[in-house]
Amino acid sequence: MLCLRNIYAFALRRCQFRTLSSDMLLSQLNSCTTEDQVFDLVGKNKAKLSEKHVGSAINLLWKFQKEKSELLRSIDYVKNHSQFLTLRILAENKIEFMDNDLLVDTLYNVLRFSLPTLSKFAMCLNEQQIYASPLTGKIADIVNMNLDSIQDTRVLSVLMINISGVISQSFRERLIQKAELLLETVNFIHFNHARRMVQFLRNVRLTYRPLLEKCNKVFLENPSQLDLENISLILGLYQSLQFNNTEFRLVIKQKLTETIDDCNNPVSFTKLFAALGPMAGPEVRERLIATALLMVEEFNCHQALVVVETMEEMECRNSHLIQKIASLLHKYLDKYKPVELAKITQALVLLHCQNAELYTKLRRLVVGYLQVNVVPSDISMLTRVLSMLPSSQVDEVVINRVDAILPQCNLSDLNAFATALVRWVRHDQSHQQSTSGPGAKLLQKLSNCGHQRLQKASDMDLLLEELRYISGEWFEEILVEETMNTCQRLMDQITWMNVLEFSSFFVKTNYRSTPLLDRIASVAVQHISKIHPSGTYTILLPFTIMNYDPPQSEEFFETCIQHFSSHLALPDTLNWRVRLRLMELNRAVCLECPEFQIPWFHERYCQQIQRKGNGSTNTAQQQIHRMLGEILGGSQYAKVSVLTPYYYGIDFECILDKNKKPLPYMDQSIVLADLVQWGPDIQLLGKKGLPPGAQRIAVEFLDSKAFCKNSYHLKGDTAMKKRHLEILGYQVVQVYAER
Repeated sequence: MLCLRNIYAFALRRCQFRTLSSDMLLSQLNSCTTEDQVFDLVGKNKAKLSEKHVGSAINLLWKFQKEKSELLRSIDYVKNHSQFLTLRILAENKIEFMDNDLLVDTLYNVLRFSLPTLSKFAMCLNEQQIYASPLTGKIADIVNMNLDSIQDTRVLSVLMINISGVISQSFRERLIQKAELLLETVNFIHFNHARRMVQFLRNVRLTYRPLLEKCNKVFLENPSQLDLENISLILGLYQSLQFNNTEFRLVIKQKLTETIDDCNNPVSFTKLFAALGPMAGPEVRERLIATALLMVEEFNCHQALVVVETMEEMECRNSHLIQKIASLLHKYLDKYKPVELAKITQALVLLHCQNAELYTKLRRLVVGYLQVNVVPSDISMLTRVLSMLPSSQVDEVVINRVDAILPQCNLSDLNAFATALVRWVRHDQSHQQSTSGPGAKLLQKLSNCGHQRLQKASDMDLLLEELRYISGEWFEEILVEETMNTCQRLMDQITWMNVLEFSSFFVKTNYRSTPLLDRIASVAVQHISKIHPSGTYTILLPFTIMNYDPPQSEEFFETCIQHFSSHLALPDTLNWRVRLRLMELNRAVCLECPEFQIPWFHERYCQQIQRKGNGSTNTAQQQIHRMLGEILGGSQYAKVSVLTPYYYGIDFECILDKNKKPLPYMDQSIVLADLVQWGPDIQLLGKKGLPPGAQRIAVEFLDSKAFCKNSYHLKGDTAMKKRHLEILGYQVVQVYAER
């Protein structure tokens, strides 16, 4: 609003020379008694109308309508009049010269005649970069009151993105529901209207799959609109929302590949490289890298940044291109903002770039920005990046800067600081054993601040936003228990809108909390119709991983199964996670439900996975194998890294006869995977059957990953593997090797 006041003051100075006729025009407008008199004056004085005249005219038109009864009002006549269109256009053009009161009055009065005009008005404010002002709040309030009457996807989508910064959670949900309704009922949806709706979700940081799927469908139904510009924009939105759609990626991959030869300038090639590079196959990747090498000297500073970020995403290992792009970035380094320097540093480090001079300059620039910055999120970002630089040591300037802003930091900032400090302390030999150094003291302060912030937390959505990108050993060792206590305290705030995000976070913690698991199950059962079918995977995952059945588990699992069973039409190209889960399902049904007579149809898939894997044994396995040999009487009595039927891998296998004495393997060169399949009733030793009463023993060494973090409760996959091995005829011995 201050911006508007300054502009308005400037406008007043400009208008001091206006003639007396302008004041007379305002008097004439105020003397009008009918709509036609107003329109007549507007038509005769278009060139003379100031922002005050426009506001006064619109105010009068609504005043005349208010004075009439509902039956006698002529709103359609007014809003369809040619001179009202003139007033609307003038209002949009003169918005920057209006003061606050005039803006609000004009806004309210225009709305009485036209919601589309309100959307244009809101867009004008957005173009003035007025995102979260009281005036934008007024627009949001008007939209909230009139949302049910909006039937135009253009109007709704424009308003959604322009008020996204000032809306409540409940209003956000109403907007999303309205958008879904229009996408389902309107015959034709314009490409840009769907794009704005996705942009709205990005603005409010909400990955709401039902709306995303509907918008994605609009994009696929308009392939002619999927040019390089739109593809780049949509991919950026999808990436920020962590949304992926296989069909969309297949379509755009084909379209982008077809445009390679046409992208022969730095502008178009940079967009193509960023969009196609991460999803391209080997041949196309090489073409893109070859073109980048030829064009690298022509890139400006922004294009160089885009290319190096994409190279990081592609895990590019072309040393020539890495060296060239690093030299170019070095030349442009002084032009980049702090967040861009952070992106550059991360990309170069992960690309294993060797350029000491570049890293020295990066460190100097980052420290410089760190000394003057006052925004906690910026300081945490710069600190994290500084710790990534080669030979970087803890700096007193950094310690003091972080210490000064700790009370303002959220959990994500605290985690970034802790991660950086731990990295510094480990690299700095002089402080490794010190618990009284500045780094260690600051780490203790960070821990205290983290606990205090969790104890004060009162909003689950805000807490999840802070926890969204947190990971690492500091959080797992210091804050995870307090975090779970806080989540249990706030678990009544877990709703159908945030249950998917909470479940995803919950899985990452590896912390078994039955009250929270019960809450997830309860929300899912009550609101399953509001949750996208693909979300049932996220809902079920904590229960399978934590090996837990909630109360009324039969109802819970049946509800989830019924919800996604009608959406099982899988695309031809499945991602690795889906294929892996299908294999596990096929294996479980074959072993646990033989009465269904379901065939094992993943033999070839498992063989492919096996060939890609590393079949060699590590040093620890070799040592344990020798120890087992000593215990059993020789290495021929035990096998290492055995692959069972249905492709379970076990650490060690031995066979005991009916007297519990070990039996030797007849040919150690024969691996079990090469033999025919066997089950509990058809068991083979080499190529001969086991002696009567003999027993296969599977020895499995478990580490902490096999258990939930806060207990010795076996996780689901480990417990299921033990059960399946027993069905196959093994006696399973699980040894916990604590580190």
